[in-house]
Amino acid sequence: MICCLGLIGVVGARDTGQRQEPAREALADRAAAEQRASRDFTRTAPPVVAVPVPVTPTPTATPSPTATRKAPQKVSRPKHPRPVAGLDQRQMDNAKVIVDTGRAMKMPRRALVVAVATAMQESNLYNLASDVLPESYDYPHQGSGSDHDSVGLFQQRPSSGWGTVAQLMRPAYAARAFFAALAEVPGWTNLSLTEAAQAVQVSAFPDAYAQHEERATTVVAALLV
Repeated sequence: MICCLGLIGVVGARDTGQRQEPAREALADRAAAEQRASRDFTRTAPPVVAVPVPVTPTPTATPSPTATRKAPQKVSRPKHPRPVAGLDQRQMDNAKVIVDTGRAMKMPRRALVVAVATAMQESNLYNLASDVLPESYDYPHQGSGSDHDSVGLFQQRPSSGWGTVAQLMRPAYAARAFFAALAEVPGWTNLSLTEAAQAVQVSAFPDAYAQHEERATTVVAALLV
């Protein structure tokens, strides 16, 4: 009987050892699985949000404007020049018309002096109508005369072919007519002022023009400045 009990104990011990070994293996497998699980777990980092960095614009040099040279402004002559040589404004304005007309016709300075002196003698540098020609009052005028049908600054006569009354009452036209006639006088540049004026006007008082030469020269000089 003791032998039987001993045999049973050995068999029981063998069975127990066999059952314990699988248990230990199971525990070992579980521990290995836990270790693998802890190694396989990867913590996901939170996404990085890019914060925009403000960009400071780089200042750029503004090119300075290039200095441009302005064309010299043309000095315009006053519409009403300051009177000189004892003239009033109306007389000075009429003298300016004579000088401007002569310059436009390319007449020399001497011709301008002759013309102004002639108008000083003929009309005292006023644009005159004529009592003989009532039509002359229909046009701008600065007084009147009664020397036949003579009108305007140079007292030119329509009946002598100088032009119509309307034309001769315009100072610019009268001046052009005078300069055109003066230019046709042979050698007029070598004549005295009186001789040159008389060759154009054929006046009954040919020596009267000379007295105005000095004043006419002063007036022309003032208008040519």
